Amino acid sequence: MEMPELTPDMLLRAYAIGVFPMAEDRDDPDLFWVDPRMRGIIPLNAFHVPRRLRRTVRNGGVRVTVDSAFEATIEACAESTELRPRTWINDRIIMLYTSLFHLGFAHSVECWQDRQLIGGLYGVAMGGAFFGESMFSRESDASKIALIHLVARLRAGGFSLLDSQFITRHLRRFGAVEIPRGEYRQRLAEALKQNAEFMTTPRRADIEAVLRGGV
Repeated sequence: MEMPELTPDMLLRAYAIGVFPMAEDRDDPDLFWVDPRMRGIIPLNAFHVPRRLRRTVRNGGVRVTVDSAFEATIEACAESTELRPRTWINDRIIMLYTSLFHLGFAHSVECWQDRQLIGGLYGVAMGGAFFGESMFSRESDASKIALIHLVARLRAGGFSLLDSQFITRHLRRFGAVEIPRGEYRQRLAEALKQNAEFMTTPRRADIEAVLRGGV
């Protein structure tokens, strides 16, 4: 069922009860609500980084920024690729989440080589919950590096819930699990009571702790 015109405030209230919008396709103008029976989450204190990726992060070569190219990041997430010919991000999604960004609720993590945006992710922060929306890569491992930096930032800022919505094989490698809707809602309610801070910059030691799998 098509939803009525959606506002940023309505979107935040939907997130607070565990519901989020999607489109069927990039070119479909309509949106629908999603409330998965099994919800994907990435436990922040049980995050796993594959050994090869640890070396890649430690070797450097990729510059990571936060909230410096939100619109470019969400537009890149909406692009079709050979591996992802269809996406669920349409123009209404882009407009709504860009509004949330300007209101301080939506955030992006970007990866750069020289001045080229090569990967990143975006999502929504409320209380101690971060709702991961989408990620993209134009170079190998770029979105994974963004995810590692996101986890370090969330842990440094006092977050307790990283919602991935669904589970993919890619996310399972990092420790993502599925939990029932009822359990998710309980965790969400507790996380929303917390006073976390997304803009807390993680120290190098925080990133190293994520790479090692430590808390």
